[in-house]
Amino acid sequence: MTLDPVHFKAISRLASGVSRSVDESQHREFGETVWAEWLDPLVSDGREVVEPLGEQRRYRVDATDIALEADEYHPRHGLDSGTINPTTFKNGLVADVAHAAMSRVPSDLELHRGRTNVVAVHSNDVTMGNVGGDWQVDDGGYVRQRLLHVPTTDHAKTAVVHELALYMAEATHATENADTVTDLLVMDGPIYPKGLLTWLQRDPELAELLASDERPREVLQLYIDLVERFIERDIPMLGFVKNPASRLITRAIREKEGNSPWLNDAAFFSQLLEQGEMDDGEWVRETEELTYTNWFISRGSTDRALVSPDVPGVEHAYDNEAYEVTFTMVYDPRTDTVYRVEAPRYFTDDADRRDRLIRQILKGVASEQGPPAVVGKADSLAKISARETAALRRALEQAFDSEIDADYNDDRWGPFVE
Repeated sequence: MTLDPVHFKAISRLASGVSRSVDESQHREFGETVWAEWLDPLVSDGREVVEPLGEQRRYRVDATDIALEADEYHPRHGLDSGTINPTTFKNGLVADVAHAAMSRVPSDLELHRGRTNVVAVHSNDVTMGNVGGDWQVDDGGYVRQRLLHVPTTDHAKTAVVHELALYMAEATHATENADTVTDLLVMDGPIYPKGLLTWLQRDPELAELLASDERPREVLQLYIDLVERFIERDIPMLGFVKNPASRLITRAIREKEGNSPWLNDAAFFSQLLEQGEMDDGEWVRETEELTYTNWFISRGSTDRALVSPDVPGVEHAYDNEAYEVTFTMVYDPRTDTVYRVEAPRYFTDDADRRDRLIRQILKGVASEQGPPAVVGKADSLAKISARETAALRRALEQAFDSEIDADYNDDRWGPFVE
């Protein structure tokens, strides 16, 4: 213990000196203005980036009542991919291991046994060549795995390794198991590989890599093909984003106002959807009802990338509108958490279907006080534990005949702390 009580008091006094030029009630008022006047449509950089799909409204539903409703879709499948995070070795290799799994509610143990593994490796040694490339099977056909040589880049090596491994495993596993989904697929995270698509804005070299190298384009094409598989079978797919980080709305606010009272769009919607009242100068939150928005079409930043000419070499079988990202925001006051639910526009253009989809998600959130069970189960299946991560990294050290390139923080906090 390095902080005594006197230190805590001093820090508290220091923090109490922080003043806000706008109090929370004014933030709420401004939020209402943004909601009423800015989103139909939201314009940023001269483009319409957010537009309501149908009537722009906010809704509320009793959490207990909807938790007891019958499921709109039965059975439900979930999908997730986990990694050990990029690891650098003393011989210059950078590697990550991704592991994807599909869940089902009710459970299907044979489906749960199936996994897709990708080991992505980056090296500046050109003699490595196109190592790997072919898919291999193990565990009697239940496991598919691939060694992926990541294209050479001078920038963001660890991010490139991580994103190619993660999304290759996820999209491949979803594609291989698509025909087992009969009613609804819920992906743990966005419907498209947003981390990969940020290459367009992150760095000119990465943007060129995305446009010219077949490996990232292969991953992007897998996601497009996956959407088309579900369109052909008319089975909806969703993305359940537990930690939404979009800044489309707050960025537009900063453009117009010079500043935004919210860090990101999730904070904006959280305040907008929170119900309560002032009591003796304190805000008291109501916790009996879940609240949510109508669906919106998103055409900003990475959401528009896969339906724009910015990513050449990706083929589409349907009109661009079918692939557009649509989303709704769901707020659970019991945990003070906001979630973003995404779907390709093809599945949300019909008002009745988008109502069924959101009610299924609301039932799941209400029942679990968190992500729906099918998402939680997929996360549990795909997650690589700290102990497994440590064991895999030791195995990679042996396979690469090189030690992990640890630094002082690794020595101080432990080499496998994320």
